[in-house]
Amino acid sequence: MKFGKLYRNYIRNNLFVKVIFVLALIVNATIITLSYLLFNLLSASVIEGELNNQKQAMDRINRYLEQKYDWMQDAVSDIYRNGALASNVSYFLKHSYGDYVQYMLDQNYEGIGSTDAVSYFAGRMESDPDIQNIILYSSQRQEMYVYDSRGASRLYDVNATRSYLPEIMAAEGPAASVPNVWVRKTINQWNPQLYGMRSRLNDKNSLENIGQLLVYFDAGMAGRALEHNRAPLKGTILVLTQDGQVMLDTSNRYYGAPFPYLEQVRSLNAIEKLDEPAYISTLPQNKAGYTVVGLSPVREVAEAYAGLKRTIVLVSAVCISVAIVIPSLVIVSVSRRTNRIVLFMKKVENGNLTARLQDPREDELGQISHSFNEMLDELNRRIDREYKAEIRLKQTELSALQARIKPHFLYNTLEVIRMRAVSRGADDVAEMIYSLAALFRNSVSANPECTLREELEMCRLYLELFRIRYKDKFAYKVECEPELASAVVFRLLLQPLVENYIVHGLDTERSDNLLELQAYRDGELIVVRLRDNGKGMKPEELKSLVRELADPESPEGTSFGLRSVNDRLKLTYGPAYGLTLESEPGAGTTVTAVWPADKEGADSDDV
Repeated sequence: MKFGKLYRNYIRNNLFVKVIFVLALIVNATIITLSYLLFNLLSASVIEGELNNQKQAMDRINRYLEQKYDWMQDAVSDIYRNGALASNVSYFLKHSYGDYVQYMLDQNYEGIGSTDAVSYFAGRMESDPDIQNIILYSSQRQEMYVYDSRGASRLYDVNATRSYLPEIMAAEGPAASVPNVWVRKTINQWNPQLYGMRSRLNDKNSLENIGQLLVYFDAGMAGRALEHNRAPLKGTILVLTQDGQVMLDTSNRYYGAPFPYLEQVRSLNAIEKLDEPAYISTLPQNKAGYTVVGLSPVREVAEAYAGLKRTIVLVSAVCISVAIVIPSLVIVSVSRRTNRIVLFMKKVENGNLTARLQDPREDELGQISHSFNEMLDELNRRIDREYKAEIRLKQTELSALQARIKPHFLYNTLEVIRMRAVSRGADDVAEMIYSLAALFRNSVSANPECTLREELEMCRLYLELFRIRYKDKFAYKVECEPELASAVVFRLLLQPLVENYIVHGLDTERSDNLLELQAYRDGELIVVRLRDNGKGMKPEELKSLVRELADPESPEGTSFGLRSVNDRLKLTYGPAYGLTLESEPGAGTTVTAVWPADKEGADSDDV
């Protein structure tokens, strides 16, 4: 009986238990079967991984050298793209240094500003910390202008009667090479870890060869290309020229002489006998003419899987134990979490919308819990938006217009008063009554929404009342981007902000009161900014008002209009939107309202 009950409760009616039991059987059988073959497979995998790691390092070295090659090509291309610079370089290589200096002074005297060739290459020297020397060789004058990493520069005369350098420079060769011993001797550069990149320089107009640009880079800095290697590098990476000269060596063993195992590197065998048997990988570079070579001694690679067999036996035993114990623990955990979710759903079904599931895990059950919590949060937010926003709107409408019971009687009465004022010649009074009637008509509209154009027009009419009232003491500006004129907003959204300025910011003792109302779009947001030059607020008053706006439960004070607008924006669009305040005593106040631009229409008339 007990077994039958356990079977019904935990196996037949529990999908998770069935899945875990089947999975445990498969895992155990697989572990036992594969343990016998695993050593051979993993040892081969370890070797492949080590070689792949070396190939990745070779690729990084290759990309590093390609950057230097591209740097050289970019420098030459910059010269040819800049006509004035190309002319200056050509003049520099064809004439003496004194003539070139006089040439540049003449250009500056005539107001022809251009890039100085000497300064240009000095700047290129500073652009790359790997550069040890930049050499400009003039084939016509047989001179070398040399920059070094210390910022010094020097001109060398390498006439053919005294040096082999003209013949060396005239000889064709790959773009990448090791420094020539005669060049080293001439410029006194004996750093063994150097490699060079060179490019011919032609006159831009005649295409005549006028010299060469030769750059020596510090090969020791190439180690930075391996800083982000995933695993420690086993073996050595070399960069060889076509004739076997060593441009770069991560082991620092082969600098200064031809590589002694060049024939073995050129063979097609995966393993060759060098100092000891080693895996060989090559990566040729066609543009610059060098070859990246990776050497991994078999002995070092074998060390990576020395204890693999013992580890496999131990791991297999642990895996079998875990495959038996873990499913049992998982069954209990999943059952408890599932029951907790079912009980929670029953609470919500009974109307408890404040309940929340506390499940920090990210698996399927955790995702169900998080999704259900988010659904309840969204349901509560919708309730807040729909009902609280409507309540705030009604309160604002009631505050803006108390005499709403008989609006038609009020319109007719205001029209009679306006006509009386017109008949008596009181045009300003008549205009004020007209603006007031239009404001009342908008306030009692049955539609809770209007366009931004209509809302700004109501603000303008309201401000017009006070402009007439204070005559030359008050002025205002209303601006709106045309494409925002038809954006849908709440009715009475901005009027309380204008009214707040009239009540608290207008200084009747001054004659230069100004209120600027500007509506514009900022990306996906609509921004309305009200800026005045009125009384402003003290810092403690501003902080108190900001705290009051941030706390919807705080008691309502004198900032009812601001709170109404701020609360309606946050309840409708979310807590990221609403009002921000900036103010300084005597300098005025700026109120900024922000909400998403998601209700724009097609009309684009100006306000």
